[in-house]
Amino acid sequence: MALQVGIVGLPNVGKSTLFNALTAAKAEAANYPFCTIDPNVGVVTVPDPRLEKITQFIKPQSVVPTTMEFVDIAGIVKGASQGEGLGNQFLSHIRQTDAIVHVVRCFDDPNIIHVSGSVDPLRDMEIINTELMLADLDTVDKRYQKTHKVAQSTSDKKIKAEYEVLKKLKAALEEGLPARSVQFDEVTELPIAKELHLLTMKPVLYACNVSDTDFAAGGNDWVRSVEKRAAEEGNTALMICSAMEAEIALLPPEERPEFLAAMNATEPGLNRLIREAYKLLGLYTFFTAGVKEVRAWTIRKGYKAPQAAGVIHTDFEKGFIRAETYHCDDLFQYKSEQAVKDAGKYKLEGKEYIVKDGDVMFFRFNV
Repeated sequence: MALQVGIVGLPNVGKSTLFNALTAAKAEAANYPFCTIDPNVGVVTVPDPRLEKITQFIKPQSVVPTTMEFVDIAGIVKGASQGEGLGNQFLSHIRQTDAIVHVVRCFDDPNIIHVSGSVDPLRDMEIINTELMLADLDTVDKRYQKTHKVAQSTSDKKIKAEYEVLKKLKAALEEGLPARSVQFDEVTELPIAKELHLLTMKPVLYACNVSDTDFAAGGNDWVRSVEKRAAEEGNTALMICSAMEAEIALLPPEERPEFLAAMNATEPGLNRLIREAYKLLGLYTFFTAGVKEVRAWTIRKGYKAPQAAGVIHTDFEKGFIRAETYHCDDLFQYKSEQAVKDAGKYKLEGKEYIVKDGDVMFFRFNV
């Protein structure tokens, strides 16, 4: 399941530095706007302590974590929706992603130019959010104009439903509200809205980029203002120091705990960012576990057993018979699969079983 999270923000807020730390890639990080023109894509592993813990009880030949993709998208400037800078190109890159990490500059450094001349996180957030909404309004308005006349003279239920969706979206966006704020009927309207691939329909996570000093101190007033605004929007904000994370990524593993302790941290901030992005997308992890391999797999929340099997291979879903499953917590408690079975925690599940986050599964299928 290839899922992408786009890293967006104004120029010089620390997006590419964060991306480099996330993926150990070498995206150019320069002190001027538009240094990133083509989006850089990197695959990162999703940190999950449960995976390593499973291997304490099932000794595999290999361990494979689940992954997700991050896309470093060039800085957006005011007027991007009207083509300012390289706006239209960048907005199209965001459109291809599943969720957005919006990096907000919450540090002051006279050596790093701010595109607007001063540090003001709420203003910066407003610029990006407004540009995304204006781009969406343009998309919706064009579709609305085409659908409006037809909807008045047809009995086609699909066209009428599309018109109602567009009317709701148009009203919200004209009021300065994101598309995700609109309430849709999940059966008839939501699929239509999703087909539009609107930018403000995507879930958002704000990443407050701070200096290492402010990170060690637990933040600053700028961070608290972003957290407050995010909460008002129903979104999440977290604090991160891109420069520090880039340093951690370059350290040998044995030296990282001491460095983190000095910064009053128990783990790299990237771990939390990745997990929050994973949660943002409504994703679960299930495991397959045997002597050959212990592996984590990504599914969407609500997947039934055959759908989960299909993530491994389409033949597993087509020929699904049943799933043998238990939860990883049962393994941690009883220490072996046999003990899990003896405790009555090992279950046989059919096609209607909804997979839980942390399930360990073995699929029976026939093709």
